[in-house]
Amino acid sequence: MLAVLRSLRRPGARRGDEGASAVEYGLLVAAIAAVVVALVFALGSYVRGAFQTSCDSIANSGVKSADSSAQCGTTTGH
Repeated sequence: MLAVLRSLRRPGARRGDEGASAVEYGLLVAAIAAVVVALVFALGSYVRGAFQTSCDSIANSGVKSADSSAQCGTTTGH
């Protein structure tokens, strides 16, 4: 039993377990991507609301824009 414990303490005892493999890196990338997607969905409506509030306040400020047909929240198809 003591010999087994000593072999586990040696640095080269487990040669097949050095560093991270491509599978581990792939799982890490997938986990990071999942977190990013979750954050985008969670914060998307908040950010959209903030931009809509800013756009509405600019539109209601009385300043004429160069494109008088532009409205908040609409696209012009460019």
